[in-house]
Amino acid sequence: MAHRLRAAQLGGMTEGVIWQQLLLFFMPTWFGTLFQQLYNTADTVIVGRFVGTGALAAVGATSTLVLLVVGFSTGLSSGASVIISQLYGARQPEQVRRAVQTSVALAIWLGGGLTLIGFIATPWALRAMGTPAEILQDGILYLRVYLLGMIPSLVYNMGTGVLRAVGDSRRPLYFLIAASVVNIALDLVFVVGLGLGVLGVAIATILSQTISAFLVLGCLWSAEGAPWYLERGMPHINRSLLSAILRVGMPAAVQSIFYNVSNIIIQGYINTFGTNSVAAWAVLAKLDGVYWMTIQSLGLSITTFAGQNFGARNYGRLKKGVRQAVLIGFLLTLVIIALLLGLGRWMFLIFTSDLAVVEIGVAMVHYLAPWYLSFLFIEVLSGAMRGAGDTFVPTLITCFGVCVLRVVWLVVMVPRSHTIETVLASYPITWCLASALYLIYYLQGGWLRRRIAAQDAAAPAAAAQ
Repeated sequence: MAHRLRAAQLGGMTEGVIWQQLLLFFMPTWFGTLFQQLYNTADTVIVGRFVGTGALAAVGATSTLVLLVVGFSTGLSSGASVIISQLYGARQPEQVRRAVQTSVALAIWLGGGLTLIGFIATPWALRAMGTPAEILQDGILYLRVYLLGMIPSLVYNMGTGVLRAVGDSRRPLYFLIAASVVNIALDLVFVVGLGLGVLGVAIATILSQTISAFLVLGCLWSAEGAPWYLERGMPHINRSLLSAILRVGMPAAVQSIFYNVSNIIIQGYINTFGTNSVAAWAVLAKLDGVYWMTIQSLGLSITTFAGQNFGARNYGRLKKGVRQAVLIGFLLTLVIIALLLGLGRWMFLIFTSDLAVVEIGVAMVHYLAPWYLSFLFIEVLSGAMRGAGDTFVPTLITCFGVCVLRVVWLVVMVPRSHTIETVLASYPITWCLASALYLIYYLQGGWLRRRIAAQDAAAPAAAAQ
C-alpha cells in the first residue's frame, strides 16, 4: 500500500499547476547537479592549489574526453528515461518494471565496454588533441584511473534516470550529496594528506561514484511492489524495450558524441595557446558549468514532463509546459550571466593564484557569458521533443547546426586569425543558428502530429501485452 501511495504522489506531472510542477522537479535536480559540480570542482580546486598549474592543466585537458564517454552513456540513459516516463504516464506498471531491468542491464554491459575501449585509447586520444608534453603523462594517468569507474557511473546515471522518469528528483539529490561529501573528503586525504596528486583525485572520484551507484541500486532493490522495483541479481534485458530505448537514446548519444568531439577539437586549439590558456579553460569549464547544469536540469524537467503528458495524451498541457519552461529558463539565465560577469575574477582566484591564468579566464567569461541566452531554446525544445519520442530531426539540427558548423568555423577561421577570441566565437555563432532551426521545427508542429500518429499505431500492440 505504501508503495502504491508513493507512486501516486510521484506521478503527478500530468495534472496540477505547470510551473510549480516544473520547479518542484527542477530544484532537486539542480541541487543534485550542483553537488555533482561541487565534487568535480573540488578536484580542480585541490589540484590547482595543492599540486600546481601543470596538474590543473592535466586534469582539465582530459575533461572533454571524460564528457565524451559520459555524454554517450547519458544519451543512452535518456532513452530509458523517456520510455519509462511514457509508460508510467500511460499507467503500464509491468512494462515500467521490465524497462527498469533492461536499463540497468544496459548500463552494466555498456560501462564495461567503455572502460576497456577508453583505457586502451587514452594515450592516443590525448596525443591526438595536442596535449602539451609536460602534462601528458599526468593526463593519461588521471583518465585511465577515472575510466575504471565507468560501470558504477553508468549504473548511477541510469538508476537516477529511472527515478526521475517517475517524478522522483529528490532521492537522486540525496545520493549526490552523500557522494560529494565523500569525494571531497577523499580528495583531501589522497591529495593533501598522502600527496598522490592527480592519481589521488581520480581514485577519490571512482570511489564516490561507486558509493552513489550502490545507494541508487539500494533504492530500486527496496521498492518491491512499485513499478520501478529492481530484482536483485543480474537484471534481464527485454529485447523489445531495449529496441525502444535505443531508438530514443541512440540519437541523443550520437548528438552527445558530436558535441564532445567538437569540444575535443576546440580543446586541441586551446592547447596551442600554452599551459596558462589550458588551465584557464579548465577553470572556465567549472564556472560556466553553473549555467550548463541549470539549463540541463531544466531540460530534464521538461523531458520528464513531456514524456508523462505525452504518455497520458495531454498534448495541450505538454505545449503549455514548454512555454513556461522557456520563461523559467530565460529568468535563470539572466541571473547566471549577471553573476559570472560581476564576480568572475573573484571566482577564478578561488581556483588559482596565477594572475596570468586569471586574466585569460576572465576575458573568456566576458566573451561567452552574454551569449548563453541563445542556447536556451536548444535545450528546452529538444528536451520536450525528446520526451515525446521525437529524436531524429533534433539530433540532425544539433549535430550539423552546432557541431559540424563549429568545426568548419575553426578549420577555416583560426588559421587566418590565431586568437582565443576566434576559437570562442564558434560557440555563439552555432548556438544562434541552431536555436533558429529549433524554433522553426517546433512551431511548425509536424513533429508532434507524427508522434501522436505513432502512439496511436502502437496502442493495439501495447494493449495486447
